[in-house]
Amino acid sequence: MSYYNFSEEKDLPQEDEHYMRLALQEAQLAFDQEEIPIGAIVVCKGRIVGRGHNLTEQLNDVTAHAEMQAFTAASLTLGGKYLKDCTLYVTVEPCVMCAGAAYWTQISRIVYGASEEKRGFTSKNANLLHPKTITQKGVLALECAQLMKRFFENKRG
Repeated sequence: MSYYNFSEEKDLPQEDEHYMRLALQEAQLAFDQEEIPIGAIVVCKGRIVGRGHNLTEQLNDVTAHAEMQAFTAASLTLGGKYLKDCTLYVTVEPCVMCAGAAYWTQISRIVYGASEEKRGFTSKNANLLHPKTITQKGVLALECAQLMKRFFENKRG
């Protein structure tokens, strides 16, 4: 039995679309820096408290994923390690590492755009999140996926 509420909404709440567009702006920053274009925003009670994009190449650090950058920024902004009243918006489904980090932050909600069939946490084990975390998938999925596709086409080009 899964503890998680996975849903794919047809009519997006304006809030989810708004914050996902901001996460896409972060992903574009990564794209412009020749990083895998994934962006993340952490929102707490209507306020952006953290943001990040992939920095694995720039920092030469395999753990420097967008979500990890956003979690660190949010924790610094809020002055604590727990993100219980927060939502993570991320352009691509988190990997196992980032899902594990989300577990430890006890984040209330994760909203992601494109699914990641090979490396996404749901393909490995959907029970990696905190039992109280609600997950929403597919928000602006096409736009999120297109940025990834364009990035990898340019790399192969």
